[in-house]
Amino acid sequence: MGAYAARRVLLLVPTVVVVTTLVFVVFRLVPGDPTVFLAGPEATAQDRAEVRQALGIDQPIPVQYAIFLANAAQGDFGRSIYSKRPVIGEIAARYPSTLLLAATSLAVAATLGISLGVLAAVRHGGPFDYGGMTLAIAGVSLPNFWLGLLLMLLFSVTLHWLPTSGSGDWRHLVLPAVTLGVPATAVIARLTRSTMLETLHQDYIRTAHAKGLSPARITISHALRNSLIPTVTVVGLNFGYLLGGSVIAETLFSWPGIGLLLITAVRGRDYPVVTGVVFVFSITFILVNMLVDLLYGFLDPRIVRR
Repeated sequence: MGAYAARRVLLLVPTVVVVTTLVFVVFRLVPGDPTVFLAGPEATAQDRAEVRQALGIDQPIPVQYAIFLANAAQGDFGRSIYSKRPVIGEIAARYPSTLLLAATSLAVAATLGISLGVLAAVRHGGPFDYGGMTLAIAGVSLPNFWLGLLLMLLFSVTLHWLPTSGSGDWRHLVLPAVTLGVPATAVIARLTRSTMLETLHQDYIRTAHAKGLSPARITISHALRNSLIPTVTVVGLNFGYLLGGSVIAETLFSWPGIGLLLITAVRGRDYPVVTGVVFVFSITFILVNMLVDLLYGFLDPRIVRR
């Protein structure tokens, strides 16, 4: 297991380098010049040149990249063009809120999705199976922003059960977490049902029934564990999607995370903040997928020996 984990960790290095390069270059090629906003509409070409020099964006892109890479290795993404505060400080203040939102959404999606998928597979062909999968298709089809508005209209405006926006106690987390989690729940439920149906028809499942094991033990200990590898893969990928989707949920519900920070930075061409936020999103996604790879070895020891 140690050698398997070491190989997975070593694979992170080239991945991080590629992601870092893409993040930096793409945002330097996006149209728009922050000096226009900073220097003002009446600024002269000389004024804008001085601003560019102060920001360090007057250098060739390879030079800017080398400086960025050296600073990023030390956790320094520069300073925000507008707030003048360190980018890492801006991200650190908001990242826990985004991580909490994404983790809560994923926990809800995984719990509900796996449970619905298992029940639909066990009761294959019945009303619960068809009804559950119909709801799953509807969940995948609903746009996040539209679902969020409906939930806000029902539970906040009509019933007055939950707040419409902001952060505070657990009630502020419910609507954005459900808004993010519903599409992921649907995907996980459909995949779990499919893999469980395939597993339940295997010979060792029939052997377990012949030995007189209880249906619950067969379903959980034998069928579910051997069906989890594809599901774990999707759960890991969905965590990345939830991080990206948090941009919409945070904007809609005014949740103070880095998704809302990213939207504000993009509007103002605040390159250091945009680069820093996307870099943190990417590294988080890479680390989660590494943990998923390690979990493979726990679920199926044969993978470790390959």
